[in-house]
Amino acid sequence: MTAEVTTVPGRAELLRDAVRTEEELREIIAPPSELVRTKHTTYLTPLAQRYITFSPFFLMATAGADGTCDVTPRGDAINTIQIVDERTIVVPDRPGNRRVDSFRNILANPNIGLLFVVPGIEETLRVNGRATLTRNDAVLDAMVIEDKRPVLGVVVEIDEVFMHCARSFLRAKLWQPGSWPAPAGVPTLRAIMSEQRNAPPPRPEDDTRNEDYRTWLY
Repeated sequence: MTAEVTTVPGRAELLRDAVRTEEELREIIAPPSELVRTKHTTYLTPLAQRYITFSPFFLMATAGADGTCDVTPRGDAINTIQIVDERTIVVPDRPGNRRVDSFRNILANPNIGLLFVVPGIEETLRVNGRATLTRNDAVLDAMVIEDKRPVLGVVVEIDEVFMHCARSFLRAKLWQPGSWPAPAGVPTLRAIMSEQRNAPPPRPEDDTRNEDYRTWLY
């Protein structure tokens, strides 16, 4: 399966038709129902806590002091996130590229959003709150995997929790292998990074998905 490219208007024309106010937005999208508007809590209910224990993957959204946004994928074994209480969780940091974009944002702007995903489940759980970086020994010791201890944890003080419906996953057919594109047609990390640096493309024998980092996850 290959992605279809659709011709769209230029940037100037798109910006000319931009929605600028909430009033304009509500002329296009009607207000939500009372059930949807009030579906959030300010804490994790017992079932929301249980949902998180089954989630091995989530997205972390942060923003810098100037509003510049960043979203990173985070993955770990299930039941690794520490649930301190109904208003507090701690997320372990695992080895990455050391850019620490999310962490630099948190130091400047504590607001954070998390989207928890459970494989095969199409509804997701969203958590919004305020983050702090911790190096507390007791909590880091509790998140050791393969004898590797995280060097930092992200403490999230929860402001808002709600479930997100399955429409986006259903439209994407995310858990239906028959709808997935053939891996050979998807550009590799090496190919995209070479293009970004205006470097020659990798040789075919090197243009694989067997990057070294796959051998040291922790």
